[in-house]
Amino acid sequence: MNIIVCVKQVPDTEAIIQVDSVDNSRILEEGITFILNPYDEYAVEEGLLIRERLGEGKVTAVTVGPSRSESALRDALALGVDTAVHITDEGIESADPFAVATILSKFISSLPHDLILCGRQAVDDDFAQVPAILAELLGLPQAMFVVGLEIDSQDMKCKARREVDGSHEVVEMVLPAVITCSRGLNEPRYPSIRGKMQAKKAEIPRKSLADIGLDVESAGLASPKVKVRSLGLPPSREAGKKLEGEVDDVVKVLVEELKSRKLL
Repeated sequence: MNIIVCVKQVPDTEAIIQVDSVDNSRILEEGITFILNPYDEYAVEEGLLIRERLGEGKVTAVTVGPSRSESALRDALALGVDTAVHITDEGIESADPFAVATILSKFISSLPHDLILCGRQAVDDDFAQVPAILAELLGLPQAMFVVGLEIDSQDMKCKARREVDGSHEVVEMVLPAVITCSRGLNEPRYPSIRGKMQAKKAEIPRKSLADIGLDVESAGLASPKVKVRSLGLPPSREAGKKLEGEVDDVVKVLVEELKSRKLL
């Protein structure tokens, strides 16, 4: 089984984010550590588990992004994926979800693929749009926010259990299909020392837009459908209040405070 895992490099979730004062549509990258998107770790792990359960198959990690994005692919290689491909070109860093999905669909369509796995969303922009657009462009069935997955490699079908409001929904699909992976689907493994060493030495092929048969216009980079106008940090939280005294008096003060804030 040929499994494609789409991954993204994002700022470390513990990083202190600052908005660029010159161009407030971007963040300052200096001093920030970039990591493999946490939700993509579930996608990588699921691909590896499926390969291990079947006893055969190939897991390929693919990313679309600037030069620094290569580190996310090396993280995936360290975990155990077989190969990794980096699609990068001038201006690709500002690609919106539709452009990223267009680029991925063009490249993936040239590869053997039985299953495409993605994280449910990227923790930097939280768009959660690329997988659904990718499925549409490839003409494949899709299941988003999946927390359980069964693969029938004989009949080339899968059964996905996905999160919906307050419940779960089970859908059956023929393969190939696009699946987005949520927390609870599995427990991502840690990379081994050997895996890290091999990942450092691995050659990761780079593909330009021209290499996969696209240009700036056809990739959607010239006229993005989504454009970030500005970024801003959330307002600072007010300091909390501590109420002291007799219970009856404290309750009265609390009720009045909640009413004044229109919370009651």
